[in-house]
Amino acid sequence: MPRQLFVTTALPYANGNFHIGHIMEYIQADIWVRHQRMQGNAVNFVGADDTHGAPIMIAAEKAGITPQQFVANIAAGRKPYLDGFHIAFDNWHSTDAPENHALAQQIYRDLKANGLISSKVIEQFFDPEKNMFLPDRFIKGECPKCHAKDQYGDNCEVCGSVY
Repeated sequence: MPRQLFVTTALPYANGNFHIGHIMEYIQADIWVRHQRMQGNAVNFVGADDTHGAPIMIAAEKAGITPQQFVANIAAGRKPYLDGFHIAFDNWHSTDAPENHALAQQIYRDLKANGLISSKVIEQFFDPEKNMFLPDRFIKGECPKCHAKDQYGDNCEVCGSVY
């Protein structure tokens, strides 16, 4: 009996151009998908651009464009790489697609309705000029462990601490 397989790869984080690490993973997955199909299995091979996060916001701000435009520019460069290596995804999408928003919201509502989401008040840094709460990558300071200066708010690149 043929297997029904759903295959994906790590979603490329759209804060920079495609690189050899992406291509290597896609080639490996594509070879495995083709092998499975040659064995008579049904395979749905999908991927997507990961379009959310502080590094994208930072890179877009440096480029002087919106995060959406920055991601669109990165995504536009994907096709030549995939085509050049004959990598054949059945579907490629985006984490910023309306379908993904609706699905994520429904998952949240379902979890909340079943008492699996709790709320609490926390303190966060806020930038009044940007009118936004600051993600950890927007905050730099001294590492509380090794006291290295100019470290990001989520980890120390000197001693490797994660906080």
